[in-house]
Amino acid sequence: MKILLVTDAWEPQMNGVVRTLSKTVESLRAMGHDVEVIAPSDGYWTMPLPTYPDIRLAPFARRDVERRIVRFAPEAIHIATEGPLGQAARAVCLKWGAAFTTSYHTKFPEYIKARFPFIPLAWPYKFVRDFHNSGGRVMVTTPSMVEFLDSKGFKNLAPWARGVDLATFNPKRRAAPEDVYKGLARPIFINVGRIAVEKNIEAFLSLDLPGSKVVVGHGPQEEQLKKKYPEAHFMGSKFGEELARYFADADVFVFPSKTDTFGLVIIEAMATGTPVAAYPVTGPIDIVPGSGGGVLDEDLKTACLGALQCERKAAARHAQNYSWDAVTKKFFDYLTPEYEPTARKRWRRIRRLMKIASSPFHFIRRNLRRIWRIIRGKPVPDNLG
Repeated sequence: MKILLVTDAWEPQMNGVVRTLSKTVESLRAMGHDVEVIAPSDGYWTMPLPTYPDIRLAPFARRDVERRIVRFAPEAIHIATEGPLGQAARAVCLKWGAAFTTSYHTKFPEYIKARFPFIPLAWPYKFVRDFHNSGGRVMVTTPSMVEFLDSKGFKNLAPWARGVDLATFNPKRRAAPEDVYKGLARPIFINVGRIAVEKNIEAFLSLDLPGSKVVVGHGPQEEQLKKKYPEAHFMGSKFGEELARYFADADVFVFPSKTDTFGLVIIEAMATGTPVAAYPVTGPIDIVPGSGGGVLDEDLKTACLGALQCERKAAARHAQNYSWDAVTKKFFDYLTPEYEPTARKRWRRIRRLMKIASSPFHFIRRNLRRIWRIIRGKPVPDNLG
């Protein structure tokens, strides 16, 4: 199938959403599908996201997005984010009557609220609800998020979990060839992710815990937290096998966020055998309970100390349930495809209309008709021609 993915979150950004989408695309292509990705890094002029300069947005790409969609002629369209590219793709689909699906990766309204407390939470929720409800199925990370968004008025919700690369993240990474935390006091409590206010990392750093606290990642709150918590160890961003070693050599992975819809890093930590400590909120509550590989508690310190007692084998065993093949198959099943001949016919017709609209003859004819109506003193409709 010809599948189009439109996303404002893509490489070189590195976060859970990007890893999820890039791995899904990789798996779809391995299955034999033809996948086209439209992302900010495709040569568009970009600007930094306010308060978060590492994320680049492409606000003026509507015309090129339409051109690329029509040229590719997809049989299924998935819009992964609500940013400028997502908005442009949504507008094109609504204009031409093309079906599309969306996915809800992050609690965007809560992110806005964390950065701009004066904005009522209802405003960004209306924005994202209108965006998603205008399409087909909305893929959501967990069953608890389905219930939550249903209470907010979202429609056509379906749970789509996240997967983990078990070849990269596995218990064999532990102390191989040596401990990456050599010289630090044990136990090692680690957090991995974007260092930003919505991730609630300060709730972890402020805890009175034995051993050492380690933070892996970068973000806008990094310098502030480094100054406030000089005893913590900030390691910068790590990727691939090196990141897997930082997970594996830790004693507990601490996930203090209350705004994530899933938390891919939870699965990556468990896959290496490292137990998880977190609050009982959406994401952790859908993954950890019953696994034996972590502890959830409203008191994060209690969860951290309790996780030290968990069996590493139990955490790794539970992560086996999140293979990318199963996750990608679910994604494919949720798409809203058009019957291939119907799709070909649709996009051929649209290409023909766009070619006519841009031809010199059409331009001259349209403007002559406008001039003639003005001479006769008649109103000129916006859609004349």
